[in-house]
Amino acid sequence: MSNLYTHQDQNIWKTWFLMTFFFVFVIFLGWFVSYYFQNPALLYVAVFFAIFMNVFSYWYSDKIVLKLHKAKVVVRAEHFDLWNAVENLSITAGLPMPKLYIIEDPAPNAFATGRNKDHAVVAVTTGLLAILDKNELEGVIAHELSHIGNKDMLLSTVVVVLVGFIALLSDFFLRAQMFGNMRSRDNGGRAGAILLVIGIAFAILAPLVATLIRLAISRKREFLADASGALLTRYPDGLASALKKISSAPTPMRTANNATAHLFISNPFGGKKKSLLHKLFMTHPPTEDRVRALVGK
Repeated sequence: MSNLYTHQDQNIWKTWFLMTFFFVFVIFLGWFVSYYFQNPALLYVAVFFAIFMNVFSYWYSDKIVLKLHKAKVVVRAEHFDLWNAVENLSITAGLPMPKLYIIEDPAPNAFATGRNKDHAVVAVTTGLLAILDKNELEGVIAHELSHIGNKDMLLSTVVVVLVGFIALLSDFFLRAQMFGNMRSRDNGGRAGAILLVIGIAFAILAPLVATLIRLAISRKREFLADASGALLTRYPDGLASALKKISSAPTPMRTANNATAHLFISNPFGGKKKSLLHKLFMTHPPTEDRVRALVGK
């Protein structure tokens, strides 16, 4: 029977699977490019970057996200209610209190990041603090603490770095081929043409597949964090009400970024399109589906 502990184990397994897959993928891509351009050095470069990016994403992805959104450390005296809410709910959840950050942005939103519960971060926007009451704020904080407790923060932050790096590798190959300044194979014939087609198709499809995986992971983890957060506060209406307010915000976040959008409690770009194709590319489930799962209406 599935429970929170099995979800934690699954997220740990998914993280290591993703990092292993990325390592193998980059090495394969390095071999392919080095073979195509007849330059063995490219394979060694690919191996180095695969190792470096795995280690880097594990240790520093949270710092990258905080820097991207210009987050600042919270001072307890300036945000007393926020500090108390996080401290009290952390005790209730049996978690160390995460570091708190504030983002100067009128759009209401929040996210959690960090490699584990002992190195966790919760960040909220000034817009969130401005529109939520006490119960709603606790619902949002409980949601973010649930990401920490469910151990899916690492999975999410690693995805940010790895998916972005796959996109860079893809762009590198396409640009190299477009300008033709790296290719030394002049007489590849039919085999060379086949390799070229495979390489271009791979370079185009790899970022798309990686993005779809990232989005699917994001949607599932939001439902899980909603349910876990509701269990933590014992008041699902608070989170449901907060989600309605956040999703109805008229403007997107100033620092909204496609690479980090899935980390937030709600899509930082806003928008309410609901076509089937659009849902496939959504970072979050529709708000009405999340509210219905919480309170049944």
